[in-house]
Amino acid sequence: MAERFDVVVLGGGSGGEATASGLAGRGVSVALVEANLVGGECPYVACMPSKALLRMAGLRDANGRPSWAEAVAFRDEAAAHRDDSEAERSLVDDGVCVVRGHGAITSPGRVRVGSRELAYDELVVATGSEATIPSLEGIDQADVWTSEDALSSSELPESLVVLGGGPVGCELAQAYARFGSDVTLVESADRLLSREPGFVSDGVRQALVADGVQVRLGTELDRVPAAPSKLLVAVGARPRTGNIGLDVLGVETDDSGALPVDDQCRVTDGLWAVGDVTGIAPYTHAANYQAKIVVDNLTGKSRRADYRAIPRTVYTDPVVFCVGQTEDESVSVDLDIADTARAIIDGRPSGKVRLYADPKSGVLVGAAVVGPGADGWAAELTLAIRANVEMEVLADVVHAFPTYGELLETGYAELDRRRA
Repeated sequence: MAERFDVVVLGGGSGGEATASGLAGRGVSVALVEANLVGGECPYVACMPSKALLRMAGLRDANGRPSWAEAVAFRDEAAAHRDDSEAERSLVDDGVCVVRGHGAITSPGRVRVGSRELAYDELVVATGSEATIPSLEGIDQADVWTSEDALSSSELPESLVVLGGGPVGCELAQAYARFGSDVTLVESADRLLSREPGFVSDGVRQALVADGVQVRLGTELDRVPAAPSKLLVAVGARPRTGNIGLDVLGVETDDSGALPVDDQCRVTDGLWAVGDVTGIAPYTHAANYQAKIVVDNLTGKSRRADYRAIPRTVYTDPVVFCVGQTEDESVSVDLDIADTARAIIDGRPSGKVRLYADPKSGVLVGAAVVGPGADGWAAELTLAIRANVEMEVLADVVHAFPTYGELLETGYAELDRRRA
């Protein structure tokens, strides 16, 4: 006999976890299916351990930087030692039925997990993504790491080649270089973080070079040379949609493997998707946002997703914080972080802010920042974009002195002046 639930969530990463918990809290009977770690990669082998490692890499005192062993211990503590028992317990306490194992759709309204069959009225796919390993000659013989390996190993490689200049590649290149690895970062594009404005790319490249990273841009590898270096592959991830029975429902993915969804996160009647598997925004905070959208729609509150203000953050030193549209056709203003009183106190760190406004309405539509602590003080830009706050109002906001946030007032005022 099949076990019956109102909703089955296939995948227990951040988005799936938030969906299941949110639905159970509203009285919906829900089962969450997960073969690996409940909570997904973020808490155990991605966001949390990487940020913990970067924090330790940025610390210095009279005795220098913490040791690698101390950094690993702190990293593993932040990642709960890759133990998901507390996450599972929390879901169970919320009323979620957690089913361990690989789940696959066997017929409309049915998911099989091992010997168990789960019947559902609505299905939410939250299976996440997996690292892409390029087809390169010699890679089978190379000592290859994915980011998951790099963030769970206690090894400090003497030599590390990082393949990929996106957020993961930049963060891990800097962290390992600061702990003494001889790091070379190889990127096929002509700049790092190629989806962001050029000044952001330049700022991160300069920081990596200052930390001893050899940055090789515009370099396309066709083979992996025989060398003792560890090879960290960070060229992106692909939505995990294979072998879950989507064909049974007649559902096809796009060319990237993602599940296309509408603005309610619906794939088709009775089928929803959240997180990396949608291919929209590969961030934990985006997955959690989509989870809220699905929970509302499945419990009688019609809600549509608005992706205009999803932050894109890279936790290098300096931090990158980008949000919204960062396109040349917008009206923009550049601001130098060194011009603030806070920069004097902090030893004049370098950094830059660029604000983008719609040339007709004057409303803020995007921002790009590279500078110290930008993930914190620049967060107001997300609200400004999401809420369509008038530039005149933004220019009248008072920031505490001395903070980097004061700089934004200057930018708002200049954009408001141009509109007038």
